[in-house]
Amino acid sequence: MTHTYTVTGMTCNGCKASVEKALLSLAEVEKAEANTEKAEVVITMKSHVSIEKLQQALPEKYKISQPNVFNTSSTKTEEKSDWKQLFPLFLIFGYLIIAATLLNSKPWSLSGFMLDFMGLFYIVFSFFKLLDLKGFPESFKMYDPLAKVVPVYGWVYPFIEVALGLMFLMRFKITVALILTLIILGITTIGVTKTLLDKKAIQCACLGTALKLPMTKATFIENSIMIIMAIAMLFQLTQ
Repeated sequence: MTHTYTVTGMTCNGCKASVEKALLSLAEVEKAEANTEKAEVVITMKSHVSIEKLQQALPEKYKISQPNVFNTSSTKTEEKSDWKQLFPLFLIFGYLIIAATLLNSKPWSLSGFMLDFMGLFYIVFSFFKLLDLKGFPESFKMYDPLAKVVPVYGWVYPFIEVALGLMFLMRFKITVALILTLIILGITTIGVTKTLLDKKAIQCACLGTALKLPMTKATFIENSIMIIMAIAMLFQLTQ
């Protein structure tokens, strides 16, 4: 028998995996497929399992319940437009641009602006990842090739961002920081490209699990900006 339940508390692919693993630990459950966007899980059982038993198997942050069949049509959440989904990312970019501009306005320095932007970018984005250091690696390895092969990379990645951010802001070993930026973001972009070609819908882990963003679009936007700036700065330093 197969039943669909509503599950609240899922915010990322890490949550999805956690819910599925917990439910599959029950002997009566043959299959469990969670969906973070719909906030539901489809469970195939050998024999009926009560809501109470399903809830006991789940971590406390998740709440499982029967879906409201009477208001199915009215309770469906309309898909957000791309602009609304990416608004948090654009808002952060706006603040970073303003901050980097103010830091280099008197006198104006384009190279200084780019270095400060990249430094602030890393610091701010690492903050969101560190808010849920346990959940971030699970989401990150869904598309980053290196994180898939070396799981510990997902755990240290936020700290690598902190280090790179400080290097840019303090103007320490700029060439090294730029090369590392190209390597790290290049690896991630390979994974994002593969995901896009496979037409998979995976949540972006750029802002950790705190905010939901469409992974491919959000990651391409941020990676493109950073990679272009890194190449421009490396070219300038070699002149």
